[in-house]
Amino acid sequence: MKFSATLLLSALATSSAFVAQQPSPSIRLGSTEMYARKAFITGNWKLNPQTKDEAIELATGIASAVTDDSPCDVALFVPFPYIESVQETVGDKVIIGAEATTPQINGAFTGGVSPVMLKSIGCTWALAGHSERRVIFKESDEEINEQCKMLIEHDMNVVLCIGETLEEFEKELVGAVCEIQLKKGLAGIDKKDLDKVTIAYEPVWAIGTGKVATPEIAQSVHETIRGILKGMYGEKIADSTRILYGGSVSPESVDGLVAKPDIDGALVGGASLNAEGFGRIINHESE
Repeated sequence: MKFSATLLLSALATSSAFVAQQPSPSIRLGSTEMYARKAFITGNWKLNPQTKDEAIELATGIASAVTDDSPCDVALFVPFPYIESVQETVGDKVIIGAEATTPQINGAFTGGVSPVMLKSIGCTWALAGHSERRVIFKESDEEINEQCKMLIEHDMNVVLCIGETLEEFEKELVGAVCEIQLKKGLAGIDKKDLDKVTIAYEPVWAIGTGKVATPEIAQSVHETIRGILKGMYGEKIADSTRILYGGSVSPESVDGLVAKPDIDGALVGGASLNAEGFGRIINHESE
């Protein structure tokens, strides 16, 4: 499937399309059949906030937005120093995960945090392959794959992030980039363990820029990703795997995105640092 630069530039010109613990199942209409995929809204705090007290205050506000009527599972990926405090703050209303991990279990790896360490404090989720880890910290597909395998080996859950740069988008390489990153990230992972994997599609050109892929663009890529998963693991696994969209998701853009059949939620960056705004994203409405 091709994605042209013309489509992106047209959307930019017109638009409002670019607006500056295991989960329980719920029926959503998939691209090929009705399948149980409950929406999953996740927040990635990155290097924020600056103090534990601020983290607790933010977590308190977010947890208050999660009610029995909220249409989704909710997770926050927070800096290592805040994990336990935020866990205590939100209780069982919100899953708390780590923003990164290392595949090594022990040894001379200064600054590393292993899956075993995380699990020992009750943290059973982590991100892998976020574009900032790929670009800033130079993590390779092979390193990301080792992280995924080590998390799964220790019975933890991973959100594997994949996505293309603007240059790759304009060259119509979206499908190829996603396929390479997906296949390399999941190499050696058996289909029986895919229930521990969530995929997050994050176009790098939309992260922190205020640009959000139109629901139509995002849906096309998500459908492609699900097709790649089908080729790797079969239709049942592909239809049960949740694929999130990440890239400047906002209270204004979330409804249109999650209404699409192959978009199962969001990985939210900056907007997850505002409790009221993130609460609106959590309690989104499918159009």
